[in-house]
Amino acid sequence: MTDQPTYCFIGAGSMTEALLSGLLSQGTTGESITTINRGNHERIQQLNQRYGISLPPNRNTAVSKADLIILAIKPKDAAAALEQWGPYIHPGQRVISVVAGLSTSFIEKRLAPGTAVIRAMPNTSGTVGLSATALCPGLHADEDDLAQAARFFSSIGITVVVKEEDMDAVTGLSGSGPAYIYYLVEALEKAGVTMGLTPTVSRRLTLQTLLGAAKMLQETGEEPAELRKKVTSPGGTTMAGLETLAHHQFQDALILAVQQACKRSQELGRFSADQ
Repeated sequence: MTDQPTYCFIGAGSMTEALLSGLLSQGTTGESITTINRGNHERIQQLNQRYGISLPPNRNTAVSKADLIILAIKPKDAAAALEQWGPYIHPGQRVISVVAGLSTSFIEKRLAPGTAVIRAMPNTSGTVGLSATALCPGLHADEDDLAQAARFFSSIGITVVVKEEDMDAVTGLSGSGPAYIYYLVEALEKAGVTMGLTPTVSRRLTLQTLLGAAKMLQETGEEPAELRKKVTSPGGTTMAGLETLAHHQFQDALILAVQQACKRSQELGRFSADQ
């Protein structure tokens, strides 16, 4: 492989765009990246204009020549996509899948024997270089393959390596996690507005509070429960708010949300396997 690998994204949705944005912000050139999909050529043109990525004259060649192939398609489209593009993928290339619920064995069975497959679950915060990505290797992926995948995703955030049986839990937690945070921010902003703050002031205060709390957790290394106790005076305002959250089972609702997202990831994997 060259110093700067070549990439071919199969799929052109929001995850592809997040990864593209992160890669380019870290110095990868658009000429080393191609993106293809089954039919929405207008979307490919949009990505080309927005990010300066290559428009392949021949999509089959784009797949066969890439160092890294990133599968970023919907689970229901996985079997058809691998049937279409699998014949152009060969051992010596690395296939990275960001498809929720799709096992490495599902992919390996549809590719030439010996092809290295790595399953990944990033999140869309890769757009700003702050993704949390979990990786697991397939049967034919060695330490070098995993290291290459880690370098790829480290350009857009942090990476961890997990067992494949843990990937559905990762999907429910950090894969879907940004949406839970955005939902929380929506609620806090609305709360500020209902009490008379302007939307602009409410958003600024909410975002800074969120950033500050995350930074405190990151830099102090303290447990969140300990930090919570430090800002909760008996009979004070914070306690009043926390008691209301507890009354409405706030923690239980979040835990259930992660569990349900994990369950859905498992269902998507089973659905794909039946295709």
